[in-house]
Amino acid sequence: QVQVVESGGGLVQPGGSLRLSCAASGSIFSIYNMGWYRQAPGKQRDLVARITSGGSTNYADSVKGRFTISRDGAKKTVYLQMNSLKPEDTAVYYCNVFANPLTETGAYVYWGQGTQVTVSS
Repeated sequence: QVQVVESGGGLVQPGGSLRLSCAASGSIFSIYNMGWYRQAPGKQRDLVARITSGGSTNYADSVKGRFTISRDGAKKTVYLQMNSLKPEDTAVYYCNVFANPLTETGAYVYWGQGTQVTVSS
């Protein structure tokens, strides 16, 4: 089994910063992509940022220049540094891991339970 656990959400004022963390654990052979998605009430879940095993990144246009994704391969952890936060960044943020489990053939997508980020004064 593969577990994905996020942390670091909370309430922050506009213009503030938060850092999200996501750790993958369990029977993992290798991890390919790790990423962050978000879902606001009444909206679909959208990609925020993604990072490959080689370190290549891509971001949603709405967060470019404000958010930075990084990963620690040894710790199987991905981070999302969020600066200059806006009210429209308010959403539940989900971690997404694309990995090979030890117990099965092939690669699968695993999701965390989500962490709430609220940007409000």
